[in-house]
Amino acid sequence: MPLTLFASRPPVIAALHLPDFALSRHRSVAWYEDYAVTNARVFAAAGIPWIKLQDQTRTAGPATPDTLALMASLGRLIRAEVPGLGLGIIIEAHDPVAALSVAHAAGADFVRLKVFVGGAMTAEGPRHGLGAAAVAYRAALGRPDIAILADVHDRTARPLSDEPQPFAANWAAKVGADGLIITGGSFADTLDRIAAVRKAVPGRPILIGGGVTEDNAAQALAASDGVIVSSALMRAGAGDDDILRWDADLCRRFMDAAGGA
Repeated sequence: MPLTLFASRPPVIAALHLPDFALSRHRSVAWYEDYAVTNARVFAAAGIPWIKLQDQTRTAGPATPDTLALMASLGRLIRAEVPGLGLGIIIEAHDPVAALSVAHAAGADFVRLKVFVGGAMTAEGPRHGLGAAAVAYRAALGRPDIAILADVHDRTARPLSDEPQPFAANWAAKVGADGLIITGGSFADTLDRIAAVRKAVPGRPILIGGGVTEDNAAQALAASDGVIVSSALMRAGAGDDDILRWDADLCRRFMDAAGGA
């Protein structure tokens, strides 16, 4: 199992959200490059060890060729320009081949997959577990070093069946997820869910996928093996066309708080 992701302390992943490519065709590739590198440097300067390059292009089907090309090229650029950062990939489309292909091409360390086991109703319609396909494709690429982080009952969707979350977490671990992402409706709910999943799947790393702030960072990291954070670090009043979206001071303060875990 790839363990590099969980060896860094504190294990904080900042999500670098990209605009929806399908709705942003007026922007040049140079704009995306400036945006990605500028914000990646903010995270790195604050001491954040990992970022997750996050595509937000909504589609009912697989990822489109331009999404694959842009994501891979931006990932490679971040690797070259900010080499101290660990890198992860998430693709909005329900497409494990796309996420793993981009990670492979970009030299990324992990992917995040939202509906790994079971089924879920999402804003784009029903989606079914892609875990088996993801693990098989990773093996075909010969890249067992790319960690797979799997959401279990992602809070942005509704399960299509009634299995308890700890039961679904067991599914995810058995199918091949290297880490489990648990996020409840509130921070307290998240902590309760993590406690239940730990009993069901002892020894498997658990990350919190959202709702972590400067105020609860230490508590979150004491309860989990890592956190994913983004909105809590954003610049107030930043517009859609602003190159700089994340606040350097907020990032530093968050890492100061996380360091006490």
